[in-house]
Amino acid sequence: MILPLDSSHKDASRARRTLAKDSSSGEATEARISGHRSSRRRFMQLTVGGAAAGIITAAGGRLGSRHAVMAQSKLSPDAALQALMEGNRRFTTNGATAHERDLAILRENTVEKQEPFAAVLSCADSRVPVELVFDQSIGQIFVTRIAGNVVTSEIIASLEYGAAVLGTKVILVMGHSNCGAVKATIQAKGVPGQISALYPHIQPAVDQAGSNLEAATKANAKIQAALLRQASTVISDLLKKNELKVVAAYYEIGSGSVTLLS
Repeated sequence: MILPLDSSHKDASRARRTLAKDSSSGEATEARISGHRSSRRRFMQLTVGGAAAGIITAAGGRLGSRHAVMAQSKLSPDAALQALMEGNRRFTTNGATAHERDLAILRENTVEKQEPFAAVLSCADSRVPVELVFDQSIGQIFVTRIAGNVVTSEIIASLEYGAAVLGTKVILVMGHSNCGAVKATIQAKGVPGQISALYPHIQPAVDQAGSNLEAATKANAKIQAALLRQASTVISDLLKKNELKVVAAYYEIGSGSVTLLS
């Protein structure tokens, strides 16, 4: 039995439908921004003030590989995205190097702080091991995971922390092949528990792309990335300053390759 949606889910659904249709997106997201503004101010007061020690001020530590990524303060958004894609190329060509790095040193260097150069919003699917896919190791990618890689208030808060406090330079919103959450939304069958709470987040992509699973999954990644850019004043400000990129992507489970969508 599909659970009834509360008003917040209905509001989120309307916002996503507006993004999918590319009409009046600014007005649709303004209501959501206003609704979350006071809680976001409180979040930023708590995190930015209390986590100053986590802000990056120096280059990355001793990594045992020539492919090691330095602290994100040394990377531009374009360079951070390039580092992710180069890691994926190593992964798909059996040239991964992350396993060669000294994990003891990495753990030691990340006890007091973390220095991720990128953030990834991915599906919770166990077949999408984010660090492996991009050939990275401890402390290099700030990962948020949720079924269907959908944007929620909690996901926004986490990614704002990564960008504003930790200094991540790129946010990759990554869908993947044969996604069960998108497939379930397309089928719209009765499901147990609260699984159906995912449907309103993904339905705009299904409305846009139809029943083709790959097309709907790619559309969903792009819609969620657009929602991130518009619903977060923290992220949108960093985008305006060219200090951050938000990019949608698609991971093909069979080949291991990641394709950029926007």
